[in-house]
Amino acid sequence: MLVDYWRFARANPRFLGFGFFLAFLSSAGQTYFIGVFGPEIQSEFDLDTGSWGRLYMFGTLASALVINWSGSLIDRVDLRLFTGLILLGLSCACLVMGSVSTLTMLVIAIFMLRQFGQGLASHAGITSMARYYDNNRGKAIALAAIGYSFGEALLPVAGLYLAQLWGWRHTFYVVAVAVLAALAPALWLLQGHSLRHAAHAAALQQKVSLGIGQSDYTRRQMLTEPRFYYMLPAIVATPMIGTALFFFPAEIARAKGWSSLWVTGNYWLYSMVSVSVTIYSGVLIDRFSARRVLPFFLLPLALSLVVINLSRHEFTVWPFMLLQGITSGLYFTGMSALWAELYGARHLGAIKSLTNAVMVFSSALGPAAVGTLLQWQVTFVTITLLLAGFCVIATLMLIYALRTPSS
Repeated sequence: MLVDYWRFARANPRFLGFGFFLAFLSSAGQTYFIGVFGPEIQSEFDLDTGSWGRLYMFGTLASALVINWSGSLIDRVDLRLFTGLILLGLSCACLVMGSVSTLTMLVIAIFMLRQFGQGLASHAGITSMARYYDNNRGKAIALAAIGYSFGEALLPVAGLYLAQLWGWRHTFYVVAVAVLAALAPALWLLQGHSLRHAAHAAALQQKVSLGIGQSDYTRRQMLTEPRFYYMLPAIVATPMIGTALFFFPAEIARAKGWSSLWVTGNYWLYSMVSVSVTIYSGVLIDRFSARRVLPFFLLPLALSLVVINLSRHEFTVWPFMLLQGITSGLYFTGMSALWAELYGARHLGAIKSLTNAVMVFSSALGPAAVGTLLQWQVTFVTITLLLAGFCVIATLMLIYALRTPSS
């Protein structure tokens, strides 16, 4: 398996590196990074958990609405220009976040971070892998998705350390400079993309001339399928629940009697498992297809939400992180490959921009819902068991959807 990855990576080092790099840079707008600054932001703006969660929801919902349009531009705009605009926007978002002075500015900053980071940087990295690789799609997405895991392992702890050293505002200024500096290597990794895109366009045209490309769905056609709506709960479960858990590490620590640093300091285990599962799932998807690999991917997450309640011992965090990592690794690779398998590559940018909008919407809902429940004094045990039950229901609906023929 590793030999296959090594050969594939050696044959395509730059473009695969681009996918990895964009996934990693998206961390600046991901909840696992923003969430570590939550207590300081709440203290400075006098926000309780519910208010902070709802503000985060408003900014993220605005991003979900916009990305349905902005994400589809990847089908029409040169990838190099698209990438340059994304990284410039993400750098500006970090500058705005570091200088916020009002709640309105805070919502705008969250919108920008989520739009350019979690939304578009992630979208560009993963969609380009799914679009330009056919036979090795699973491996390409897996290698790119490892960028998320590196970000999850390194940046929350680094952010927490820098915030203690310099404050959360100056930390975002540093990230703004780092993202801007990343623009040059990102464009270097895209050298030769014109030839790649021309070959891809020629292959699509050949499929159309042979009648094969007629099976590619437009976004409108996808939305007329009942099968898509049966898959929706599974699409939203991982970002909704994962974002909520990463958004409130301090609340998890408080409920279990641990320190916040103990929770965030063990993200490395989540990331390590996620990387391992991502790599292995890429090979399985190339061999068996995403629709055969993906159906049960939410069950480890459901189990993690049960396991965390079994003991107050601090090492309970390990199986909690491990099981979440399994679901995360399957989700990043499997879902991205699934859209190309079910609906084709011709309109993949538009289709994934819609599914990304759904994902961003659900990631907005998670912190707001959990924050509100915590504000209402609902216990941590009750919240986690409700989320576990949602995972089980979503799994049953996904199994049914993937066994339903296309309409």
